[in-house]
Amino acid sequence: MSRVGKVERTTRESSVHVEIDLDGTGKVEIGTGVPFYDHMLTALGVHGSFDLVVRATGDVEIDAHHTVEDVAIVLGQALREALGDKAGIRRFGDAWIPMDETLAHAAVDVSGRPYCVHVGEPEQFNTFTIGGNYPFVLNRHVFDSLAFHAGIALHVRVEYGRDPHHITEAQFKAVARALRAAVEPDPRVGGVPSTKGVL
Repeated sequence: MSRVGKVERTTRESSVHVEIDLDGTGKVEIGTGVPFYDHMLTALGVHGSFDLVVRATGDVEIDAHHTVEDVAIVLGQALREALGDKAGIRRFGDAWIPMDETLAHAAVDVSGRPYCVHVGEPEQFNTFTIGGNYPFVLNRHVFDSLAFHAGIALHVRVEYGRDPHHITEAQFKAVARALRAAVEPDPRVGGVPSTKGVL
């Protein structure tokens, strides 16, 4: 069974195309016009072992915000589409990711009930822009948008860290690994992994 999601979304602020194959091998083709975000989405695809295509154009001459948010929205929608009825998946996943001085953790429940908890980022970096193009403060917005539109419960926390690049990258990799575990087929589960019978 193919577990592929393809979604396009166009607004006055951006045009976004996302394709995701949950059973891929980490092949990625990313271009958003926000170089550091491309780096993070590449990490998401590679460490999630998802084949991921993201093509986006937006008003980045104004700010990265619209493009970053809209890509997260469409990525969430594509993930939800790829999951289908969620039969046979593990449903839950979590991952600890160290990156030099930083440690981040993510936990996922592919529950159909969107929720996001995001804690632990050092507040002194809220005005920092990574690579001159990606505002650090957008991390929470990305994870919120992804969780809401994918229909997952996502908890992300930074235990510690002092480099905004490392802090951000560790979170994206943790989310990738947690998602990878949660959406994996579980040979012991024949149907939907819920006592309700639906997710």
